[in-house]
Amino acid sequence: MKYMVFTTKHHDGFTMFDSRQTDYKITDPATPFHSHPRADVTREIFDAFRAEGFWIGAYFSKPDWHSPYYWWPYFATPDRNVNYDIEKYPDRWQQFVEFTHNQIDELMTHYGRVDILWLDGGWVRTVTQREIQDRINDPDYKFIRIQSQDIDMPRLVANARAKQPGLIVVDRAVPGPYQNYLTPEARVPDEAILVPWEVPMPMATSWSFKPDDRYKSPRILVHMLAEVVSKGGNLLLNIGPGPDGRWHDEAYVRLQQLGDWMAINGEAIYGSRPIEPFSEGKIRLTQGKDGSVYAIYLAGEGETRLPGYLSLTQLQPADGAKVSLLGAAGEMGWEEAGTGLVVAVPESLRDSPPGGHAWVFKISAVRK
Repeated sequence: MKYMVFTTKHHDGFTMFDSRQTDYKITDPATPFHSHPRADVTREIFDAFRAEGFWIGAYFSKPDWHSPYYWWPYFATPDRNVNYDIEKYPDRWQQFVEFTHNQIDELMTHYGRVDILWLDGGWVRTVTQREIQDRINDPDYKFIRIQSQDIDMPRLVANARAKQPGLIVVDRAVPGPYQNYLTPEARVPDEAILVPWEVPMPMATSWSFKPDDRYKSPRILVHMLAEVVSKGGNLLLNIGPGPDGRWHDEAYVRLQQLGDWMAINGEAIYGSRPIEPFSEGKIRLTQGKDGSVYAIYLAGEGETRLPGYLSLTQLQPADGAKVSLLGAAGEMGWEEAGTGLVVAVPESLRDSPPGGHAWVFKISAVRK
């Protein structure tokens, strides 16, 4: 893995860093963990991952259900949105805007190099009068009031980038200049997306900690990684820590299994690009910067032997191209077959292929 994103504050407003804007935080004296020498867990996590060469991402929820400037205790809270009329109480909303800017400024100022500001809560955004009217006319939303929740993104991002030059901003689910990449949640899109994107996906079934949760198998995770990358995206795996900050044992096992697979096949993933036709049957395709194409064969449940032949109908090697299997020595013979190719897999490789779950055939060059 090359980057991490840590939840510094979710919608509930509990702040996992030493913010001066609220006492609803992990370092407050009312919180049992405050006396721990590493109580500012955001700092500790950022420093630890940065020391290992990771890019650092700060997840931050724009709505804050604990803030009286977002959910005013004077009113009921019928849904996840701000619970008062912003036009009627503009001063209160402006207090929330400044509260939000100040918290993000703390993250951008006091926690070292930050590469990604990952903003969640896409309903906190500006909306047009047309959008408001469309919502009023939509029977599915007639009981949900919509109003423009403008937190002055131009100023927020300008200030953040003044502190963190080159910062990637993910104002997720809000089309416009501050959604630097797309984030389809917990699903792999059906088609390739040829702009930057990532899929946030829980490694188990829940985003947060769940005792005895069921973790996805290594085969499912490897296949998901190949599927996402072949369509041009990144895979952002979520692990929810327990009440004491530890992960479930199974999470460590899965990370090791993914690491073992990547140790053999990483060149088909890192720095790759999608290439048409993207997939064919059980094969997913990626292309390296040097023009090499990787055909990732997704093994079926219980499949431990390679097939005798690998065939593609819409991709053809260049003259003199070499075909090999990542993790194995030597080359394999191949023949043109119409507009594609057929690769003969030696019996010795079929019986003992390197690794498992998916095997990667490398084609050194293809015809354009």
